[in-house]
Amino acid sequence: MQPGTRQKNGSLLGRNISMSTPDPARLFLALWPSPAVRAGLLAWRDGWDWPRAAAPVAPERLHLTLHFLGNVPDAVLPDLVARLRLPLRGFALRLGRAALWPHGVAVLEPAQAPPALLELRAALGGVVRGIGLPLDARPFRPHVTLARRAGQAAQPGSGPVIDWRVRAYALMSSTLGERGAYSLVQRYPLGR
Repeated sequence: MQPGTRQKNGSLLGRNISMSTPDPARLFLALWPSPAVRAGLLAWRDGWDWPRAAAPVAPERLHLTLHFLGNVPDAVLPDLVARLRLPLRGFALRLGRAALWPHGVAVLEPAQAPPALLELRAALGGVVRGIGLPLDARPFRPHVTLARRAGQAAQPGSGPVIDWRVRAYALMSSTLGERGAYSLVQRYPLGR
């Protein structure tokens, strides 16, 4: 089945979106890397000297978050999925600066956020607010999280510059717990 196609039972990638289901979905909007970009991210992640308590991010969970939406009621999901399709063009994103943020979060950042990334994020934020969902008020700092609990990690001196040709964004669902996972709700291609 193609990502974002409905199954016979009315679900979107296995997620029941019935109007009668009150359980909220924990959602976020993200850029999801291609296999080549993921390989570059892993090279950066594996170049750090992690302390014993560090929790490096699993390869399949590496991404760049655009907006965390939190718990979204299933009744809102069909409208949200439909409205998030935007007529924007793809763009280049260059990652290559390792940083250790407060609270032990190790990240890879761009030297500068491309205007098209900021435009995409702003447009998506407008859609989310238009539906009546709250957004995080903190300033946007584009990054890919490489590890958590990494407060004493030794950063690599350098690593490969990752030229990420962003061709799509995604609405993702997150489950919490020991075996938490991310699931694709809908992928949105960008124009060329």
